[in-house]
Amino acid sequence: MAFPTLSPNRRQFDPGSYPVKTFTNQSGAERRILYGNKRTGMKLQLRYENITDSQAEEFNTHFDDRFGSYSTFDIPSEAKSGWEGATGTIDVPAPNKWRYAKAPSIVQIKKGISSVTVDLIGVL
Repeated sequence: MAFPTLSPNRRQFDPGSYPVKTFTNQSGAERRILYGNKRTGMKLQLRYENITDSQAEEFNTHFDDRFGSYSTFDIPSEAKSGWEGATGTIDVPAPNKWRYAKAPSIVQIKKGISSVTVDLIGVL
């Protein structure tokens, strides 16, 4: 099963950082080692507001299909694009895959209408 193709109402993106290890010797001098040229630890939170209960259930079904945070997956372009900056559309940089940070959070707004929050981690 693929990740639901709905467009979120809200996105929160943490770009992560480059893998750097810092060593400090006894005199206080510092040495840093860069362990790669790609950012790691990217986080993406997606919020889907006022969707149907059946659409909300798609997120739980996908979470179960991926065995929670065990398996990685692709997310559709609708989930990661949409910000607009001074130079045009700003897209979330695409790591190779994504995985769940935790189970989707579903809040029922009223009968038949829910909101879902999905927390993802980028995996190289």
